[in-house]
Amino acid sequence: MKIVTRATAIKNLKKYIGRDLADLALQFGINSFKNGKQNKGWKGLVLERLAGLQTNVSKAPNGLTYELKSVAFHYVNNKLVPKETMAITMVHPEELKDHSFFESHVWAKFKTIIFCAVKWNGMNSKKAELLSVASLDFAEDGELIKEIKADYDFIRDKLIKKGFDALTGKDGKWIQARTKGIGGINPRTGKRRPITRAFYARTGLVKKIFETAS
Repeated sequence: MKIVTRATAIKNLKKYIGRDLADLALQFGINSFKNGKQNKGWKGLVLERLAGLQTNVSKAPNGLTYELKSVAFHYVNNKLVPKETMAITMVHPEELKDHSFFESHVWAKFKTIIFCAVKWNGMNSKKAELLSVASLDFAEDGELIKEIKADYDFIRDKLIKKGFDALTGKDGKWIQARTKGIGGINPRTGKRRPITRAFYARTGLVKKIFETAS
């Protein structure tokens, strides 16, 4: 069985920088639109193919895994910047309490993600150019990692001392633990939906990752 390592996947993806993912989707038989609506997840499927991953291909050797993240970029004042924050992983209170940063899912995710910057051309646009490919290949004692760790430690300490409900999206310079999901009252049951949170990379961190990798 063919093995596609993370380094190989990044090398493969970089060959397609500047290409329109919508055109490539047609080549792979992937529908970017279905019944007049954009097919959610089509960019991820195209990126997997470009990376060399297929249904019969092992994603990484020795049981290691990685994932591809499509990050939307758009122009603001003639500069390309991230359009929005990027989800990293769900916040599980007990796991957050029990695990330090370098034992956490946040760090495990960051180490394995391949970030793909894709041009956002407006709602339901059929164009989506691949702009850049990056990864967080920094040492554990690097300044950026130290600052991300400080954010995690602050959020973890707040959870331990004040509880899950005290967490807010305002916490953290580079990462935040904010509400995820629709929340509110379930109209079918009349009961409030449980509050869920996820760790997100702020737009400043996404921008920093691509600037460092370029």
